[in-house]
Amino acid sequence: MTPDLNSPQLYFNRELSWLQFNSRVLAQALDEKLPPLERLKFLAIYGTNLDEFYMIRVAGLKALFKARIQESGADKLTPTEQLEAIREYLHKEQEILEKCYASIISELHIHGVHVKNFDALNATEQSQIEEIFFNEIFPVIIPIAVDATHPFPHLNNLSFGLAMTLQDDSKNIKHGLIRIPRVLPRFIHIDHTYVPIESVVEYFASELFPGFKHLASTPFRVTRNADIEIEEEEADDFLEILQEGLRSRNKGSLIRLELMDGADEGLLHFLLSHLDLDEDDIYSYKGVPLNLGTLWQIVGDKSLSHLVLPTFTPKVLPPLDSENIFNAIEKQDILLYHPFDSFEPVIQFIKEAADDPDTLAIRMTLYRAGQKSPIIKALIDAVRDGKQVMVLVELKARFDEENNLRWARALEDAGAHVVYGIPGLKVHAKIAQVIKRKGKKLQSYVHLATGNYNPSTAKIYTDISYFTSKEAFGTDATHFFHFLTGFSTYTKLDTLFMAPVQIKPKLIKLIDKEGKQGKNGHIILKANSLVDKDIIKALYVASQAGCKIDLIIRGICCLKPGIKGVSENITVSSIIGKYLEHPRIYYFKNNKVNCFISSADLMPRNLIRRIELMTPILEEKLTQKIVQILMLQLADNQLRWELQEDGNYVKVPLLGKPINNHEVLEQYVNKIYDKTKKETPDYVSRLASRILKES
Repeated sequence: MTPDLNSPQLYFNRELSWLQFNSRVLAQALDEKLPPLERLKFLAIYGTNLDEFYMIRVAGLKALFKARIQESGADKLTPTEQLEAIREYLHKEQEILEKCYASIISELHIHGVHVKNFDALNATEQSQIEEIFFNEIFPVIIPIAVDATHPFPHLNNLSFGLAMTLQDDSKNIKHGLIRIPRVLPRFIHIDHTYVPIESVVEYFASELFPGFKHLASTPFRVTRNADIEIEEEEADDFLEILQEGLRSRNKGSLIRLELMDGADEGLLHFLLSHLDLDEDDIYSYKGVPLNLGTLWQIVGDKSLSHLVLPTFTPKVLPPLDSENIFNAIEKQDILLYHPFDSFEPVIQFIKEAADDPDTLAIRMTLYRAGQKSPIIKALIDAVRDGKQVMVLVELKARFDEENNLRWARALEDAGAHVVYGIPGLKVHAKIAQVIKRKGKKLQSYVHLATGNYNPSTAKIYTDISYFTSKEAFGTDATHFFHFLTGFSTYTKLDTLFMAPVQIKPKLIKLIDKEGKQGKNGHIILKANSLVDKDIIKALYVASQAGCKIDLIIRGICCLKPGIKGVSENITVSSIIGKYLEHPRIYYFKNNKVNCFISSADLMPRNLIRRIELMTPILEEKLTQKIVQILMLQLADNQLRWELQEDGNYVKVPLLGKPINNHEVLEQYVNKIYDKTKKETPDYVSRLASRILKES
């Protein structure tokens, strides 16, 4: 009997799959082979990830439930079933989280680094903290009375503070709050001791409510729906409507209350009487500080750099180490793999274009540019020098909206032509084009990438950059930017592929074609997430034909591998390590063009609700470099996890020589960069070649 590929039994739930991904992040924090602050870093990432998951995904499920909408994904779970499964999963994981934190704090203690509450400090330390409290905290902190004349205040998203039970001289019971503003540090730092600020504020609470006796208190934190809904078609001024949307982020419905374990029952009743929450939405932590993301304060202490993994310095390798970048691009297409290859050539691409009198125009898209951007500074310099500069700044980039608003205004004030996005679609494509006058003709240079134009994240994300001066790419880039600035509703590119119209059909066609090769076929798809049902069904069909399929999916994967008669030829790997895996690479062994890089993940939002680009890699040498990266990752037995048929991930067993693909590439690049070596090392090439033969 032919399996029904629409059966919900063939698909994992996307939310539960995401939770599995965050558990793999937590597993890094549990790895005692890592230095203690490296483990603490992963704990901070785990917490930040979970905050965003609640603000967007859980909030969305709650909204569906309240609207009585029973929409569901390919797995057919209802919003109610998903919310129950999420709560059950996280409550079970909480004990692991608490033990993990305790283990890390214990190890830090061995290295002379301490995290202590105020009452655990010695007299000298308490005196130091007291001075800091009255000089730096007391003037900023906000005590709030709550009674008939003082209503319970509005709590912004991710508000953090203390709930208090107080007693006046007449034995009357009062309740109050102490809001701890985000401008204050999460931990008060003296020497190598970090004191949670709430324990300090709690100790000095009577100073904030003079004349009242402190009976009970509990730290708490609230999370709200932070998904902004913008009616773009109704907006006369998109900037104004977005700013209003950002203000509304702090007014979204409450979805989570976090407390410390053992919170006073009376205070819990007091909070719930003013907050529209169910008891199911309460999470109580034992020995773990609220707001794990703020552990970055400790991780980022430069005096403790010996307690993290060694920092790798990205390298600028030939031919870009000694030649003008535009001359180098004219001679050959160039492919960089960040952060091992430095991001500096991407910055230089814009800087040198801004400085060159022969440059006529610079065009680019900006999705997440970062807090400090040398690229935007170069664009402003180019405008002031009389060059035509067009920038699409995607104002709908979630949680980067305010930063992008600031950059959009700066560029516009300088005189650049700024586009704020496309109505109804996010522009997620990563592309920059420089047009220069070369003698009597114009020459176009194009940069295409899988990651953002953000120098900071380029040091910790793996991504691919591709430079070319080929005419076909330049022509497509020109058409693409005309599409962004004009009224065109449809633009078909000839060499590049653009979502929402071209990428998904092209990928399905490539999967189908490779699948027809049967056992001689081989597909490798590397992405952050695999959710799109049509792509999954195409992969199932290819697997049924005998095609070998290796998926390297860092996060969500709704495809079920290993199902007899459906997906027994499919493996799913996830790599979690020192660097965040971010490139999207699509490889088809028997196609005329083997490799494509893209800004688009394999999700409906990317393929049908965003402007994305997919780039064919035409040069064999560059294709081979990408294949080597993929094969090295598939050989990794240190950072790689494999997805099982039941939805669980299992760490790949160590068989033979340990292979950590991040470490291998760091060593490889360092050896090439070392000019004292007479020969270029080819360890990665030899390793990849061996794996290719074995496969």
